[in-house]
Amino acid sequence: MHETKSQLRSRIVAARRSADPAEREREARALARHAAALAGPGTTVCAYVPVGSEPGSTALIDGFVERGVVVLLPVARRDAEETPQPLQWGRYQPGELVSAPFGLHEPPPPWLAADAVREATVVLVPALAVARRGARLGRGAGFYDRTLGLAAPGARMVAVVRDDELVDRLPTEGHDVPMTHALTPGHGLVRLQE
Repeated sequence: MHETKSQLRSRIVAARRSADPAEREREARALARHAAALAGPGTTVCAYVPVGSEPGSTALIDGFVERGVVVLLPVARRDAEETPQPLQWGRYQPGELVSAPFGLHEPPPPWLAADAVREATVVLVPALAVARRGARLGRGAGFYDRTLGLAAPGARMVAVVRDDELVDRLPTEGHDVPMTHALTPGHGLVRLQE
């Protein structure tokens, strides 16, 4: 019997939380090294600030800025009916993040509209797991699925996961936006089959 998305989320979050902090730090450094080759000066990357036990670090996004890459970070909000809205974006400047809803950190206003994702050649996407055929398991709120369809054709959609979170298959739904790549500490950038 296959696990449901909810069961998978619970299992992966528990495994991440139980991981040794020193190992998570080694993985974060490796992800930052691998990410360095993803974009060059004058390009735009949509990224995110990891929270809790999510893979990655602010050092990864700081590295982009140091190389002259424009980094846009997500701004997640719900409407009056509590429905997740497409992500807005804020330009990242090191040291200028503010606390935000859902335990996130984001740039202060002014923010850009959701379609600012079209400027990015690379979109780093938080994921709990990603399948080799491109299916991504997120947290289930739907913010990214409402936004990624606005990205430019040909933009690399990169799920950032731990090595064992790159899996053979995941359950999918019609609204799921497939990833083109995975970024893992041990394997670096992995092209996913479409």
